[in-house]
Amino acid sequence: MTATISSTRTISAKQGVGLGWTLRDNLSMTWRNLTVIRRVPQLLVFALIQPIIFVLMFRYVFGGAIQAPGGIPYVNYLMPGIFVQTVVFGAINTAVGLAEDRTKGLLERLKSLPMARSAVLGGRVAADSVRNAVVVVLMIIVGYIVDFRPTGSILEMAAAVGVMVMFGLSMCWIFAIIGLVVPNAEAAQAAAFPLIAPLVFASNAFVPVETMPDWLQWWAERQPVSVTVRAVRSLMLGTDPTDYVWASLAWSVGIMAVMAPIAIHRYRKA
Repeated sequence: MTATISSTRTISAKQGVGLGWTLRDNLSMTWRNLTVIRRVPQLLVFALIQPIIFVLMFRYVFGGAIQAPGGIPYVNYLMPGIFVQTVVFGAINTAVGLAEDRTKGLLERLKSLPMARSAVLGGRVAADSVRNAVVVVLMIIVGYIVDFRPTGSILEMAAAVGVMVMFGLSMCWIFAIIGLVVPNAEAAQAAAFPLIAPLVFASNAFVPVETMPDWLQWWAERQPVSVTVRAVRSLMLGTDPTDYVWASLAWSVGIMAVMAPIAIHRYRKA
């Protein structure tokens, strides 16, 4: 009897390392995390509240004092930055979700199962990326309500969403590490802001870089959020986007190549 159980576990473990079983485990964990949103739709509503507040604030409070470059309406300059900001802030859910699962002991229970080690992190990151994509699409609708009028084609708009989701995916891996290091969800939220602030607010998301001090312009021009905003802005406004798009994708792939192995290593030690 004991030998049979041991043999079964050995077979399951061997199956778990196969590509098909790894993909199945990742999809199962993705669905598990998406089910939480389906059962608690308020999570999606709350994810929309903050970016909508930013839209209203910059569009109607600060918009009249900010001159967009190239003579374009400020709302057209603003909304791509809001979209990228939304996926960056949305990545915090990865840290919070993992910290909660760790506090509740769920990670330890999942580790005891004959499943792919990458499934817990992969499922969490994939689910948060799907949620990010849905929120971005809803925010585009909000943009139309406040007179955002992109001039890019349908394919360019779809490409812009793809660039943002890819960048959000890379940010999720950064926050996965935070979620595995901090003691609880509250600490995860607190630890996320010092990382997000210099990326989102010291960028070209809301104001032209040229209006910043010289010492800040170097950072604001080259950091990944600014590069991604330029890519999305170029696609949505129909200008030549090639360099910016490739640069944003390079940032996303580079971040994932570095952060994903660190997150998986940290999960194994958690």
